[in-house]
Amino acid sequence: MRIITRIVTPAVAVALLASLASCTTPPAAAPAAAPSCAVPPRPLGAGEGVAFGVNLDWGHQQLADYAKNLGHALSVAVSFSGFPFTDTDRKNIEGAADQVREQGGTLLLTLEPHAGLAAASAPAAVKDLAELLRGINTSGVPVIVRFGQEMNGSWYEWGEQPSAYVAAFRKVAEAVRSTPSSATLWAPNYGGGYPFVGGRFQVKKGSKDFAALDTNRDGVVDGKDDPYAPYYPGDASVDWVGMSLYHWGNRYPWGANVVPEPQKFIQQLTGTYKGAGGDDLAVPDFYAEYGARRGKPVAIAETAALVNTSGDTSKALTIKRSWWEQVFSDEVRARFPRLKMINWFEWDKYETEIKAHVDWTATKDPAVREAFASSLPAWLSYGSGHSCR
Repeated sequence: MRIITRIVTPAVAVALLASLASCTTPPAAAPAAAPSCAVPPRPLGAGEGVAFGVNLDWGHQQLADYAKNLGHALSVAVSFSGFPFTDTDRKNIEGAADQVREQGGTLLLTLEPHAGLAAASAPAAVKDLAELLRGINTSGVPVIVRFGQEMNGSWYEWGEQPSAYVAAFRKVAEAVRSTPSSATLWAPNYGGGYPFVGGRFQVKKGSKDFAALDTNRDGVVDGKDDPYAPYYPGDASVDWVGMSLYHWGNRYPWGANVVPEPQKFIQQLTGTYKGAGGDDLAVPDFYAEYGARRGKPVAIAETAALVNTSGDTSKALTIKRSWWEQVFSDEVRARFPRLKMINWFEWDKYETEIKAHVDWTATKDPAVREAFASSLPAWLSYGSGHSCR
């Protein structure tokens, strides 16, 4: 229902490295030594504004090009990596950090443990993570680590395994906290449609995890159970909380191009949505429980509105505009003071869930880009646009 595949393929990784190499300026005959960067503070959402970021298709676009099209430097840039790291993963992360440094922003590093949670929490893996983060931090780039996103879903190898996930997150958090300028982000998927029946990694009845996910103890795991609490690693390990929150179609398989209902974004964030997409009133108020009550900064780690390019696209701008006007509304700013980050999902990609190509972007089409850029409110914050080097 809300499954989104974002695995960076080898082809994309190679494209990223090639693109990074292509924008490197040849050194002068006698280059001056690069100035050192001050180690930035740990990124804990202390600023007054709401950081605006992008989840970019790094294989096809440079961060600087996106910023130029938008008219703003990026405060946050999202990058994905397998974990434990391969040599290619490390190079891609360092390349992304180089681009983020030029924006004067923060890297949101999403770690995807496709080899399993045990491998991701092994001593060698977390040590490697700490060393990589420390190097990036001392080069002037703060990092927010989002480990195992959407862990309450049934579509990832780490999904619906609350005990192992919590243990692995805590190990990763120890590594992150050992560095000078990194923080953790816990970010489940929006709970509407939970437990996402039919996914490859759906919890098995009778297992220890099944018992943990049956939060109301009625013998079944269904939409009446809490889609967030069993996966929460605890306040001591979590710096930021957030979620993936998209506008999809309103009927299974969720691929129809429809204009978002009024207030849908706020209702989903607060567990009060009941509309064309279903009755989600059993979903908890994520913002109140994990942001306000626990005193955590809140991130919308990924958001965008679906435009299925196989369908009628005549209302593409209307669909996207309706969604971003909800996301960036003054009401959102007034009601959610702990909301400190919003990242747009800037991808044009095939989605296996609906068996169609989806244009999630806000800047690819010139007319959409102009409308999007002119709609961004003054309360958003951006990168400095200056590299410390």
